[in-house]
Amino acid sequence: MAICPLCLNKKSFKLIEGPDNRAYTKCNDCHLIFTGTRFHPSVNEEKTRYSEHKNGTEYPGYVEFLNQAIEPALPHLSGNMKGLDFGCGPTPTLSVLLKRKGYQCDDYDPIFFPEIPEKVYDYIFATECFEHFFFPGKEIQRIYELLSPQGFLIVMTEAWRTEEEFSCWYYARDKTHVSFYHSNTFKFIAGKFGFISHKSNNTRVVVLQKQTPLT
Repeated sequence: MAICPLCLNKKSFKLIEGPDNRAYTKCNDCHLIFTGTRFHPSVNEEKTRYSEHKNGTEYPGYVEFLNQAIEPALPHLSGNMKGLDFGCGPTPTLSVLLKRKGYQCDDYDPIFFPEIPEKVYDYIFATECFEHFFFPGKEIQRIYELLSPQGFLIVMTEAWRTEEEFSCWYYARDKTHVSFYHSNTFKFIAGKFGFISHKSNNTRVVVLQKQTPLT
């Protein structure tokens, strides 16, 4: 029996055609599209794939890419706030860019930097990692608990728009991408976990602020 890994819906699904031979399921409740667990990559497969990325401050293209997430967040940040790059990968870069601007930021990655230095953060960046979550509901709950009251979550991921486009979407060709979000999915996340949304000038970036305890 299928269970949505975000909202735990067990009843309302639709099979979706993707760009490869993996099976994709759309949750009709939260609009998440996800692959079955049999398509989840192993830790070694993930590590190999992530190590192929050309990340680091020496790559201008990557710096420009991360700045897409940083710029919409800056109006909400101050120098006395503590931040975390959740899913920083093998070469922490976003934290370096933030520190150059005078902001504090720790690094965390489940494979490369598995220890989280602090227990609570005023802001958390999750750039290009939501699509890698096997169980988004559990990961977002964890992030929620790491955020201080009124803390900010800045998510960067590419959202799917239509089922027709998804069938040939380049973003779903990456075997480490297993969870895909719609704009309605982020509305669901905000409501379920107690966030409000702030304006972002980039469709790839979602800025959320923690508001209310879970009920």
